[in-house]
Amino acid sequence: MTEQKHGFWFQVLDVVFNIVIIVAIVAGIRTFLVSPFQVEGSSMVDTLQDREYIIINKLAYIIGQPHRGDVVVFRPPNDPTKFYVKRVIGEPGDEVVIRDGFVYVKKPGETEPKKLDESSYLNSHNEGYTFRSPPISGDRSPITYDVPANDYFVLGDNRQGSLDSRSFEVDGKPEPFVVRSEIKGRVWFVALPITKIHALAIPAYGS
Repeated sequence: MTEQKHGFWFQVLDVVFNIVIIVAIVAGIRTFLVSPFQVEGSSMVDTLQDREYIIINKLAYIIGQPHRGDVVVFRPPNDPTKFYVKRVIGEPGDEVVIRDGFVYVKKPGETEPKKLDESSYLNSHNEGYTFRSPPISGDRSPITYDVPANDYFVLGDNRQGSLDSRSFEVDGKPEPFVVRSEIKGRVWFVALPITKIHALAIPAYGS
């Protein structure tokens, strides 16, 4: 009778121990490796659609840095209680210029901004229609953003329907940049719906 009782509690403790280990592994994966998110809104169409589930790669930014073209999940300066998903356009030290509906970037050490080729991810409704804030203003007059060290400039792929670096404000003042520490991961692939599972392509901007 004593041996049976001992065996029962041993099995219970073994199950509990395994559950704890599994929970710890899952928590570790979600914290340091990958994590699921659901897209809300249409700010990233056609790249991402409303209510799609995406998997973000957190490890990429633990061992490396965000790069231009990455689609990232981050906490915006205007509302750090939420998560947004946008595309990195300006890296630290860049000069980002929006004019005539297009985006130009001058990297550190360059003398003139160069037009960014965004044809691989902007649809016909958005290519050539990147305006000043508000995004639907149609204002083609130039505006320049000097990206500070450790900060990033982000835009949604739906340029006329995205709350992004052009519109971020804190206490009524423009706050167009996202601090590196608030970028939580790179969107790796769309997980749901099943019919739309695919990995996100990394745009090639050329030289």
